[in-house]
Amino acid sequence: MGWAADWIEQTKLWVRGAEGGKADEQQRPLAQRLDATLRRGQEALSPRELRRLLQEMQQVADASLSDVEGGRHAQALMEWYAKAEAPVHKDFWLLAIEQFGPDAKALQAARERYDKAASDEERSQAEVALRRALISSRTRLLQRFAQPQGGLEFLVNMRAQLLALPKAEQRYVALDAELEHLFSSWFDVALLELKSINWDSPASLLEKLIQYEAVHDIRSWSDLKNRLDSDRRCYGFFHPRMPRVPLIFVEVALLDKMAGSMAPLLDESAAAADLSKANTAIFYSISNTQTGLKGVSFGDSLIKHVVETLTDEFPKLKNFATLSPIPGLRSWLAKNGDAVLADLDDKQKAALEQSAGGLTAAQLLAALDDPGSLSEKSVLRQVAVHCAARYLGRETAKGRPLDAVARFHLGNGARVERLNWAADLSTKGLKQSMGLMVNYLYDLKRLDKHRSLLAQGKIPVSSEVESLCKG
Repeated sequence: MGWAADWIEQTKLWVRGAEGGKADEQQRPLAQRLDATLRRGQEALSPRELRRLLQEMQQVADASLSDVEGGRHAQALMEWYAKAEAPVHKDFWLLAIEQFGPDAKALQAARERYDKAASDEERSQAEVALRRALISSRTRLLQRFAQPQGGLEFLVNMRAQLLALPKAEQRYVALDAELEHLFSSWFDVALLELKSINWDSPASLLEKLIQYEAVHDIRSWSDLKNRLDSDRRCYGFFHPRMPRVPLIFVEVALLDKMAGSMAPLLDESAAAADLSKANTAIFYSISNTQTGLKGVSFGDSLIKHVVETLTDEFPKLKNFATLSPIPGLRSWLAKNGDAVLADLDDKQKAALEQSAGGLTAAQLLAALDDPGSLSEKSVLRQVAVHCAARYLGRETAKGRPLDAVARFHLGNGARVERLNWAADLSTKGLKQSMGLMVNYLYDLKRLDKHRSLLAQGKIPVSSEVESLCKG
């Protein structure tokens, strides 16, 4: 089968869940099931049902049919899929992978031709042949599903199902990879529309904000109204084929200084800020809404578009920054904190041992149960901030920032600007980062410089954070 054979795993062990010590049964390869007469064990569809489903999928992908006619067949299958159980979905996926994939022999031959190309001209021709060999009826099958109303959302939701599978289930990766490839074109930012979302937006859209808010839960309609007040802005990227839900949205506060705490931003009783004095835009929540679009990046473009939109409306805005969570801090400190604490000088160690009752990360974390009560001179607070600075300003994996939120903003050209103590005292904030939050600054004149530093494995940080890294 050659190199393309890695895309397909013909057989896997199917563990029967029956009691009594019965032996495990191996699931039959799909080809055997299609040729069989009777269902075996826990197979979702009988051979007859499987063959009927294959025929219906072949009608969808039939090249002799117009896209409109193929879309009609796809619509019928979408309605069937919506009513089917999860095991039946897996049979559908396997059929798409094994019965509609590229010709493995043709693909192998094209790959060998490309590898053997001796000149630029031969390599160019071989590349064309390889691209053609990669085109399969599965691509047309998926494209036809995108034709009818709701079809694109159907495919996005189907990929979300694939991504939710255990990592051990590798036989579906080809379908996941092809969907991701198609989505990278279908959801190109050039095809998306930036829309402002406000209190006058349709209720169904506002409900989506409540449903998909991933950073700071929206607790009520009054909470949402506060986030859409006159000193706030909310923007989302929309796809014309999925107009009822933003693919990603950002919440912005317009202030006269950099925000250092979530409490004032979420205070429903606070008066709106004076927009005539606003010089700073704070991005305090960015939420992706579609799990099925994982790997399709448009968050950086969202921020760029929002900055342009805001500066058009408010020419006095000079500073663009975030107030961001540090989701991986506490778990990193629990695993790696002992080594960081061992680097403290003798005076710091003595003070920490007296305050925390010891010099381990576990003892430090236990002593930080009430960060809001600690003064700026508290050794517990100083050591915790030092650890946070080390985590954000030094720790990398494969040359990329260790923290997921840091990877996003630093990858967009921001820098680690300031750490904020007791900035998020919610249960989630305490669990993730002992209440610490960080400002990432988008200095519009230095975005390329910061990206260049990051490409060299150097995390861009402010002088303040750099000094905290050193302790």
